[in-house]
Amino acid sequence: MKKLLKILSKVGFDGFLLMIGAMILLAYFFPQPGMIKEPVSLEDIASVGVSFIFLFYGLRLSVEKLKTGLANWKMHIVVQLTTFLLFPLIVLALRPLFVNAGFELLWLGVFFLAALPSTVSSSVVMVSIAKGNIPAAIFNASISSLIGVVVTPLWVGLFIASATGNFDIITIVIKLIFQVLLPVIIGISLNSRFGAMAEKYKKQLKYFDQAIILTIIYTSFCKSFSENLFDSFTALELAGLATGMMFLFFVVFFCVGLISRLLGFSDEDRITVLFCGSKKSLVHGTVMSKVLFQHSSITGILLLPLMLYHALQLIAASIIAQRMARRKDE
Repeated sequence: MKKLLKILSKVGFDGFLLMIGAMILLAYFFPQPGMIKEPVSLEDIASVGVSFIFLFYGLRLSVEKLKTGLANWKMHIVVQLTTFLLFPLIVLALRPLFVNAGFELLWLGVFFLAALPSTVSSSVVMVSIAKGNIPAAIFNASISSLIGVVVTPLWVGLFIASATGNFDIITIVIKLIFQVLLPVIIGISLNSRFGAMAEKYKKQLKYFDQAIILTIIYTSFCKSFSENLFDSFTALELAGLATGMMFLFFVVFFCVGLISRLLGFSDEDRITVLFCGSKKSLVHGTVMSKVLFQHSSITGILLLPLMLYHALQLIAASIIAQRMARRKDE
């Protein structure tokens, strides 16, 4: 088992990805615990946990880091435009392929994925492995999270209202401000006092983040499975979705690489743009789904493309980052 886990970790798999799969299986065979409302539901626990995730995230983010990161503005603009403009436009262009085939819900899930911020931890890790500009990666991942609080619901509100029912964009933004942005601001304001402690216990806080994410995934799939929403999809169709997610990753990766070369970025900056621009955050996706699609039974389907993309991007990015590192060492 240890050898198997070691092999899997080399290609991007880890225990957390395996736990995601376990939560989906658990929701399939035992959906009832995720549906219980009294005395306290797992959904309520997850909602509170979301705010703490972003509070702890803010604690590790200092104002000085943000100010320092603003210097390389051209690179930051490319990353953020890729994350919040190029991604959604590519998925919008592919919409006819889904709608005509009767896969509107899956397309909505892919579009939700496309509108999300970049990852924080895995982007920085991949940039570090490939020997890119690590400070710039930290800045871009951090600022992407803040921008996503506003931009993601604006994009999502254009199409998902028809599928989820009541989607009041003003109400959604207010919820995100109080549940996500405000905890981040409070955390940043407390960085000088508790930032060192948050860094010291970063590993433990990561486990807390993962526990909340797994809870959200479990409850979301409990609802979807209880209403048999996946019955209309065959294994071949889901395999096709996974192939499509890998295709999306490489299309964006190629486009970002081409833009970086045309703008004359250094190797270090190009590496940073490649990995920060092509990644999407499972953390933000799951916690935002908790606010954007609250009490919706289709959340499991909407999260499916994100979870597939998350797993595949880790595998692909890990292999590419290690190859880049080896080339630099030659």
